[in-house]
Amino acid sequence: MKLKVFFLALGIVLSSAGVAAAQPTVPDTNRDHHHHHKDWHAKMLKREQLLLSWVDQYTPEKKAEWTRAIAEKKELRKQWMSPENAQKREQWKKEKMGKMQELKKQLEEGKITKEQFMKEVHGGKNMAHWKSFRDLKTAVDNKDDKQAREILNRLLVHYKAHNAKMKKMLAE
Repeated sequence: MKLKVFFLALGIVLSSAGVAAAQPTVPDTNRDHHHHHKDWHAKMLKREQLLLSWVDQYTPEKKAEWTRAIAEKKELRKQWMSPENAQKREQWKKEKMGKMQELKKQLEEGKITKEQFMKEVHGGKNMAHWKSFRDLKTAVDNKDDKQAREILNRLLVHYKAHNAKMKKMLAE
């Protein structure tokens, strides 16, 4: 069971936006990998378009701010994935995997709980932005304009914080 939790957590970490950088710089010839990667990009593009349509509907006054934040996120990811940053990505991956192994060991030894493990795996975050997106969809479906505006504003803060973190990682 502990091993399953570890691999689940590892999968979540490696699938998050900033961690996509841990992929090798040499092209992978595995078709399934490319198909999955393509599907992921299509899903993210669809999610972005949906998000911007909700911005238009619920917080149109922040459309320019959202557009800048999304464009900056894409540019920062492009920089992070560039060959010039391969060494930084590998170092980051090595540190992340080392931390993961240490947390796994603590979990197996009973020094931390599964909940603590999951929180630490996500760097203290609880993946709130993914939950926020689902909550936003629910608010939109329920025509709860006030809740939709609140969640959009919270997500915009998250996007800006993520961009600041990426800038810092690129500058190091």
